[in-house]
Amino acid sequence: MVEDLENGKVVLQYRSPEKTHWAGYAFPGGHIEEGESLVESVIREVYEETGLTIADPKLVAVKDWEPDEGGRYIVFCYKATEFSGQLRSSEEGEVSWVEKDQLEKLNLSYDMLPLLEVMEDPDLSEYYYRKRTDDGWEKFRY
Repeated sequence: MVEDLENGKVVLQYRSPEKTHWAGYAFPGGHIEEGESLVESVIREVYEETGLTIADPKLVAVKDWEPDEGGRYIVFCYKATEFSGQLRSSEEGEVSWVEKDQLEKLNLSYDMLPLLEVMEDPDLSEYYYRKRTDDGWEKFRY
């Protein structure tokens, strides 16, 4: 999450349903490349997807689950309030500054609001999906 504290805005990226199963507005993100640290990957991905160069990103939450095929899928959620550059969209999706208090009115990607709660609450650190039976996923915030 890139946040402009002075103006109460965050950067959101719109992901088209034609391109992903996790469609809607979400924070920019991506994958770690070989030889990168987590922080280096966050800085690179934000730049590639938004045109912004962030500084001093802080780890604020972890989102994780166990996929059907086994293993563990882990998403590291970082927050940056120091940035420079001009916002620009990429092939990953259209990006824009959005007033943080207006997020609930948007077509957000799945579980963005509960994840944001974990990211913003200093007493929480993890958003975990535990697979149940036919009812789907059981969600926990720790």
